[in-house]
Amino acid sequence: MFSRTRLFKLYVLPFIVIGAFMLFEFLKTEYQQQIPFKDTAQDTNALAEVDQRDMVMAKVAKVVDGDTIKLETGETVRYVGIDTPETKHPNKPVQCFGREASQINKELVEGKTILLERDVSETDRYGRLLRYIYLPNPEASEEAIFVNEYLVEQGYAHLLTYPPDVKYDSLLRDAEKRAREEGKGLWSACD
Repeated sequence: MFSRTRLFKLYVLPFIVIGAFMLFEFLKTEYQQQIPFKDTAQDTNALAEVDQRDMVMAKVAKVVDGDTIKLETGETVRYVGIDTPETKHPNKPVQCFGREASQINKELVEGKTILLERDVSETDRYGRLLRYIYLPNPEASEEAIFVNEYLVEQGYAHLLTYPPDVKYDSLLRDAEKRAREEGKGLWSACD
């Protein structure tokens, strides 16, 4: 016959541990959503003037990886013009700096309202929307962080353009050049 202590260890303790982990993840996400815009914007050149009338507003339900998100509508969005190291590819291992890129993308946009800008193509071959992503300033509607550029500038992503979607090619190329020269992110962490 099992003692109460043994029953507790077998059945109750795992639920307590799992519950504590889930609570921690929930609180961490809530904290990330509260990071003020100005704190993120203070160390970046990726600030942009935006006209929200020319963009689509959406809420991010989940970050898939460093350059892909799911919206509350259920649509998957792939960031145009950039590529981050893989973390979810079915045929590739987790690549150098992939987890960091996913994490920063999560901190930037998960659970937040963003602006989406289309270039030329609507979707990629996997049916994902292709968009430039902006994190709007809640205190100034004409200002936003251009997330695609931010990820490149901070060394979490590199330039990857496919014509005809090249609207910000030179901007992203310049951001990559600065990140590479300054040894930011993946440019110093990975061979």
